[in-house]
Amino acid sequence: CEVLPCLSLAFFTVSTSRIVTAEKLERFASIPLDEPPLAEPPAFAPTPDAGWRRFELTSRVEPLPGDGPLRVWVPLPAMHETAWQRPMGSLWQGNADLMERVRDRSGAEMVYAEWAPGIAQPRLEILSRFATRDRAIDFSQPSAAPQVLPRAERMHYLRATALLPTDGIVRDTARDIVHGAKTDEDKARAIYEWIVDNTFREPKVRGCGIGDIRTMLETGNLAGKCADLNALFVGLARAAGLPARDVYGLRVADSRFGYKSLGKSGNVSKAQHCRAEVFLERFGWVPVDPADVRKVVLEEPPGKLSMVDPKVAAVRKQLFGAWEMNWLAYNDAHDLRLPGSTGSEIPFLMYPQGELAGQRFDSLDPDAFSYTLSAREIA
Repeated sequence: CEVLPCLSLAFFTVSTSRIVTAEKLERFASIPLDEPPLAEPPAFAPTPDAGWRRFELTSRVEPLPGDGPLRVWVPLPAMHETAWQRPMGSLWQGNADLMERVRDRSGAEMVYAEWAPGIAQPRLEILSRFATRDRAIDFSQPSAAPQVLPRAERMHYLRATALLPTDGIVRDTARDIVHGAKTDEDKARAIYEWIVDNTFREPKVRGCGIGDIRTMLETGNLAGKCADLNALFVGLARAAGLPARDVYGLRVADSRFGYKSLGKSGNVSKAQHCRAEVFLERFGWVPVDPADVRKVVLEEPPGKLSMVDPKVAAVRKQLFGAWEMNWLAYNDAHDLRLPGSTGSEIPFLMYPQGELAGQRFDSLDPDAFSYTLSAREIA
C-alpha cells in the first residue's frame, strides 16, 4: 500500500476494538488524504521590512445626464511620502468637454471633468498607479535631536477647521485627557487610548461619517465611523498643542494579517477609510488609527469582540505607531471648495463628487451616482 506502506497484515485492531480487513484497508487507502491545514496568518505587526507593493486603481464614472452642465471631481493619489507612499502617475479618458488635473490650495489633487448639457452617455475613466510600504515607528529609537516642522506647516496642522474646532469643549476635553502627561508622546498616547476606550463604531452612520467633533462631545454621543473617530483624535491632539492631520484614502487590498474587517480588494467603491497622524518631536509624523480598533471590535468575525480579545489587543497595541499599507492615501485636505463649483465647501475629499445644474450628487451612493472603483495589486 503506497499510502500506508508499513501495513502488510490481513487486519489489525484499532483502539475501538473494531476489526479492519485488508479489503477495507485498501478502500481506505484509496481515499485522498485531507489537505494540510492552512497556515495561520502572521500576527498583526506591520513593518516596512515587508517591502514595497504596487497597486492599480481604476475609477469609472458614468453619471446620469440631465438638463444643465454636468461636473465631476475624482480624487487622485496626492500624498508623496518617500517612506510609505509613492504615486506613479494617472491617466484618464472619456467624452467630457473638459478633463484636467486640478490641485486644491491644500494639496489635494483630482481630475475635474465637465460635460455640456445634452450629453447622452457621459463617461470618465481614470487609471492610477502607486506604491506603498507598511509603516511602523520604533519608539525605543527616538531621534537624537528634536525634529521640527517648518512654522507655516506647524500652524497649518494646529489650526481649527469648520468641523475640527480647538476651543470650548474640545480644548477642555483635551486638557482633561492629557493632564499629567509629560511628553508629547505621552499626550498622544493618552488621547489614542481615550478614543479607543470611550468611542464605538456605529454601523448605521452613512459612509465614513462627517467628523463633527464638537457635536459629538456636546451630546456625549461618541459613536461614528473613521472620519468621526479619527477626526476626534486629530481635533483633541491639535487642542492639546500637537500638530495632527486626518489622511483620507481607500483600502485597496485584503489584510495579509487575516483581518477580514481591515482590508478590501476588487470592487472598492465603498472601501473609503480615513486615518490620522500626529507629529512628535522625536519621531516625526506618527501613524495612528483608533477607529480601526473599534472596527475590529464590531466587525471582526465572529463580531462584537471584547476589548481583551487577542485580535483586538493586537491591533490596539500596533495602531499607535503603525499602518498596514493595503491602503491608498489621497490627501489630508479639509474644507475644500471644488474648482468650477458654485456649491458649498466639502469637509474632505475621499469620494468622487459630482453635480448636475448646480445640484450635488450623493457621493456616498456609488450606484446612484454612478461610479465604480476597482483595485488590484500589480507585479
